[in-house]
Amino acid sequence: MSDPTFRSDVLIVGGGIGGLGAALALSRKGLQVRVLERASEFGEVGAGLQIAPNCTRILDEYGLLDEAKTFGVLPASMVMKDALDASELTRLDLRDVEREYGFPYMVIHRSDLHGILLRACRRAGVDLVTDQAVVGYENTATGAQALCVDGHVEEAEVVIAADGLHSVARKLLVEDEPVSSAYVAYRGAVPIDEVRDNDVSESDVVVYVGPQCHFVQYPLRGGEMFNQVAVFESPKALAGEEDWGTPDELDQAFAKTCEQVQTGIPMMWRDRWWRMFDREPIFNWIYGRIALLGDAAHPPLQYMAQGAIMAIEDGWVLAEHVGSQRPARTTTGSGVDWDAALAAYNAVRPEHCARVVTTARSWGALWHLDGIPRRQRNVLLRERDTHDYSYTEWIFGPTALIPEQEPGPYPTRSLDSVDVAELSPCR
Repeated sequence: MSDPTFRSDVLIVGGGIGGLGAALALSRKGLQVRVLERASEFGEVGAGLQIAPNCTRILDEYGLLDEAKTFGVLPASMVMKDALDASELTRLDLRDVEREYGFPYMVIHRSDLHGILLRACRRAGVDLVTDQAVVGYENTATGAQALCVDGHVEEAEVVIAADGLHSVARKLLVEDEPVSSAYVAYRGAVPIDEVRDNDVSESDVVVYVGPQCHFVQYPLRGGEMFNQVAVFESPKALAGEEDWGTPDELDQAFAKTCEQVQTGIPMMWRDRWWRMFDREPIFNWIYGRIALLGDAAHPPLQYMAQGAIMAIEDGWVLAEHVGSQRPARTTTGSGVDWDAALAAYNAVRPEHCARVVTTARSWGALWHLDGIPRRQRNVLLRERDTHDYSYTEWIFGPTALIPEQEPGPYPTRSLDSVDVAELSPCR
């Protein structure tokens, strides 16, 4: 239960990576923060995360990057290959990425990153409360409140709803539902010794892209573990069936892929799978003193590997706008001009996150091409220079605090720019 003597300036609903990241960021600005988590304990389910420089930059500012490095891996390269013939299409030199952006590209177990943030919140004095399911939100004369399923009410100057894909708070702003991609993900993290004979890279992030499927591999936990993710389009989902994404579909989806992929498929966890949803972007996340954050505001498909990163950025941006006010605590509160801070947050984050959500959709479509479009894609990817950062600048660079800092669009090329007549018949 919560400390009854603790008076929170900020109430955060949701104790995932986004909620804890925001709690830490705001507590670092001198605010009293309480986090409500619906589960009986704080924790994360899943396997690996990819953390790009736009996030390791923030972890470094929080003093957490060195700790994260002890749990994670700094890969040498990110390599994209064709899932049918295993040929290399393009790569990022991630050591050079660190030189370019000043901070590393890291892979880390989701639960490890969550644990790092949880311990930091405890050190910062965040009030962490479990077994608190929030079923409603309301604005008040002096702030906002969250209504818990057991009937009690939690109040604060501002309420941050980091309550995920099925956010209750989002309904205050828009009547929408999650959008099914018809794709499903299987995961499996195993000891590295179990895959060493499978022609895997222990130093790279490798992504095999194929028709209506892709397969991701990379090391975790200092190289002691190996993470694999299999993603595919479900025929059952497309047919409108309720029971979709099942293991039989997994095997069928990868039946024609290369040997390197097929050796990994039997190692997927088969007792659980993750159906992939996002939502249409919205450009207002604020309802009075109630603000959306993380997946409540911008749940993405996973192709950009920016979901957890965007949530951490959200908390950092809001806290920076709070800190820029240099608020002086009074006998009645934090002294923060929340209307100004929330307006500044709302001016920059929705636009950026909408770009990520829509780009993730486009990127997924590009990965999963078949036939002639697949071969055209492969030509374009092979033409890219390893050290060309024109496609990453907008996402790996420093997180924008105001709209004017948001980078311009990345360059695009049409598949039709590749002459079909010149395509190699075998590739």
